[in-house]
Amino acid sequence: MKTIINKLSSTITVIGYCLLVIILTSCSDFLEEQVPQATLTQDEVKDAKYIDNVIISAYAGLVTIEDMNASFSLWNYDTRSDDAYVGGASFSDGEPFHRLELATGVKTDDWPFASIWGKMYKYLSRISLSLDILATADQDNAVIQQRTAEMKFLRAYGHFQLKRLFKKIPFVNKPNMEEDDYNNLSNTEYTNDEGWQQIINDLEEAYAILPATQSEKGRPTRAAAAAFLAKVYLYKAYHQDDKKSNQVTGINDADLQKVIEYTAPALYTNYALENDVHNNFRPEEQYENGREAIWGIQYSRNDGTVYGNLNFSNRLIVPCIPKVHDSGNDFYKPSHNLVDAYRTNSDGLPLLDDFATTDYAVGTNQTVDPRLFVTVGLPGTPYMFNTNFMMDETNTWSRGGGAYGYFVSLKQNVDPELTDIYLFNCDNQWASSMNRIVFRYADVLLMRAEAYAQLGQTAEAIAQVNLVRQRAANMMNSSIVATYPNKYGIHYAVGKYNGSYSKEEAMKIVKMERRLELAMESERFFDLVRWGDAAKVINKYYTDEGRTMNFLKGAFFTADKNEYLPIPHEQIAASNGHYEQNCGQW
Repeated sequence: MKTIINKLSSTITVIGYCLLVIILTSCSDFLEEQVPQATLTQDEVKDAKYIDNVIISAYAGLVTIEDMNASFSLWNYDTRSDDAYVGGASFSDGEPFHRLELATGVKTDDWPFASIWGKMYKYLSRISLSLDILATADQDNAVIQQRTAEMKFLRAYGHFQLKRLFKKIPFVNKPNMEEDDYNNLSNTEYTNDEGWQQIINDLEEAYAILPATQSEKGRPTRAAAAAFLAKVYLYKAYHQDDKKSNQVTGINDADLQKVIEYTAPALYTNYALENDVHNNFRPEEQYENGREAIWGIQYSRNDGTVYGNLNFSNRLIVPCIPKVHDSGNDFYKPSHNLVDAYRTNSDGLPLLDDFATTDYAVGTNQTVDPRLFVTVGLPGTPYMFNTNFMMDETNTWSRGGGAYGYFVSLKQNVDPELTDIYLFNCDNQWASSMNRIVFRYADVLLMRAEAYAQLGQTAEAIAQVNLVRQRAANMMNSSIVATYPNKYGIHYAVGKYNGSYSKEEAMKIVKMERRLELAMESERFFDLVRWGDAAKVINKYYTDEGRTMNFLKGAFFTADKNEYLPIPHEQIAASNGHYEQNCGQW
């Protein structure tokens, strides 16, 4: 969306079309007050050549509506998983997120719930208004059809994120909604299964229209719709339709077959795995929107706005390096549990059932997967691969004085020596122009593997996993961390799976591979809930991790409650009795 975002430096006033005025003024605080560059009449706004002036606000919402406390990447909410701690200066720093991390003391009026709920629905309102205007234009025009498909894709994204968070949500998916329509929305209009289907309906309509390629990066393609459909069908496959619980009551084969259909290699001829995972997380133009990036949120710099349309949602994740990032906040800290998951056996395979009695540290003889070092910054290695910033176990690398460990997330951060190029100090907090990939090809391969495994086609499942592991194996010799064994005494070993596996074994392999490949990309917690594994895995994590991380002692994940956020109190109170709270005695 670099091209699309650059258009935001001019604001268009529409005379006689109040809905568009509402859309544009909703983001004027970020764009600054602009002198109108053009005037469109009510008829002109329906013209295909002007239609992008209508929908630009919906795209802009992906950048301007979210913020560091309510990131659309949902990293703030992934800290409930075994991958990461909330971090920060202390427990009182973002206290509601820390309570959420411990799954105890969570209240329905905690601000993080109302914040992400409100921002997501504000984003959806822009899309609804755009779709209403598009519906008044020439429906036989190919441009109008494509832009409508794009808006339905974006609407699906908003509903998908909300559903993963809250489960019971109202769907804003009807045309020309008036105030009474909004006042009468219900979050139980659809069953859980039917809710996923509403998202699928939007995506299937988008899939039928979207082109194979887009000249403007950030607009979804047919492959993006296919990847998204596979993701939603995978969630839908694990049925959770018992109103009194969040347990998986069954796994639907027909939904899994849809995952196979929408991950077919023929749909992704324009995409492939990057040689190095790290290439997916670099801000330089030659890496952004690379061959693995199927669809992502586009950020920009030097575009005429005050700071550029930067990624402000990740600014809390930057560590506090004296004289460099003095104002870094040091949130989203990788866990010891995650680091230990990258250990491998003599065959180069993950230790699926072995929890470490001592945590992995750089310089030990334990072999590990090289993906560890493009995911987590560990003491004894360089921060962001720059030897001018060697990490150690001091307060330089832990704003909380070691309370949340000394590890740093690497996937969201940028080399400090790129300051004022791709990394910017904005009001004493840091933001970058690096894009955020929402769907990448490795995820497509692993979704396909999971569907095959659940269908009992284990050989096909393992073949997909091995494609991802082969890239990891190649990184031992060709990647940004290939020299680490010689420089820092690290030992790599990555092998592929051979032989035959039962369905249960194949699923265990797929689950681990998803964790290793997608760690710190805000997928882990939602995967655990989808599989029905959350309570078991997270309570074991509390026990194991609590032996060294004191803040986790006493934490307990309550099944049939903590899988989802509570519907915000203020939303329940204002719903005229139309909203129902999630199960769990909130």
